[in-house]
Amino acid sequence: MKNRKSTLYVVGFVLAFMVAATAADAPRLNFKFTTVEVPGAIQTSVQGVDNAGVMVGSYQEKSLAVHGFMLNNKKLTTIDDPKGTVTVCRNINFKGTAIVGYYVNSAQALVGFLYKSGKFTDIPGPTGALSAAAFGINDKGEIVGYFQDPNYVAHGFVLKGTTYTTLDPHRSINTLANGINNEGNIVLAWDWKNCSACSSLYNGKTYKLINVPGAAGSAVADLNNAGDVVYTWQDSRNKLHGALLHGGKYYKFDFPKAVQTFPHGINDRHVIVGEYQLPSGLWQGFKATYK
Repeated sequence: MKNRKSTLYVVGFVLAFMVAATAADAPRLNFKFTTVEVPGAIQTSVQGVDNAGVMVGSYQEKSLAVHGFMLNNKKLTTIDDPKGTVTVCRNINFKGTAIVGYYVNSAQALVGFLYKSGKFTDIPGPTGALSAAAFGINDKGEIVGYFQDPNYVAHGFVLKGTTYTTLDPHRSINTLANGINNEGNIVLAWDWKNCSACSSLYNGKTYKLINVPGAAGSAVADLNNAGDVVYTWQDSRNKLHGALLHGGKYYKFDFPKAVQTFPHGINDRHVIVGEYQLPSGLWQGFKATYK
């Protein structure tokens, strides 16, 4: 968490372009922001939230060690995969019964995990994968994420039971599958030669571009069961901001007075979670409600 360009964060973030509607056409939404801090941490990243408001993510100690966490009201539970030197909890399902994320192993490779009923299960990606990370899970237990092939190219995946299905939109390079809802709709961020990244919604049959209008780049992060989608988008000065696709319209937002805003997750109760950058360069977690 010390360096925003480190592997721990770059794998969860890609940038994108284009779409039809304009954010200026949207009626106003009200966003209310709250800082979320792990006591004693120098940085906190909130990456997922269930429908009861339980949050998961990662935090960094003064020693620079990085741990996963779950925060239920004020009750903090540290979640560290025993196989990892670093653990990041990336998301939690809507019912709050399962958490997914990734850890860094002794070979400095990322390995995805499922944490359920106090037990860790590896999500290593399909056979031959060099590394993998799990980014989203729904109430059916379907998991999405990415894996790296032997050529160091990233591909999205959905895992149903023991079967991996690769998700690569047409012409895509380095795809990340970042979220899945209970209908099986999946959001993906991906690169291709003519843009720094793109964002798509996959309904199990087709990929639909869903990029933030007017942005120099944008990356879809997560979606809920109502079809609301949360993004990080980039302006012409390469600063990061948040955006929400709600009711077919786009709304841009920032944590008040933040240098940059980086959303990660969304639930069915109109709650968005993520992190924002302080003038010091450090990052702090946030929760936002919208109506």
